[in-house]
Amino acid sequence: MVRCPKCAAEIDVDEDEVEEGELLNCAECEAELEVVQIHPVQLNIISEDDEDEDEDEESDSGEEDDEVFEEDDEEVE
Repeated sequence: MVRCPKCAAEIDVDEDEVEEGELLNCAECEAELEVVQIHPVQLNIISEDDEDEDEDEESDSGEEDDEVFEEDDEEVE
């Protein structure tokens, strides 16, 4: 028996029937979980917050590039 890393609910997972990288959902908290290891089974939370942070970093990078470009324009003038 393995536990949800978010809410600690028991999740019935058979080591012989899951594969590394397989996605599962917790019935209690509805967290999306990824099997990161078998024998013994270990689960990681796939967080939507992580995806949001990646998107924020990408948009921040674009803004930084614009700022650098604007600074270059000011130096040229």
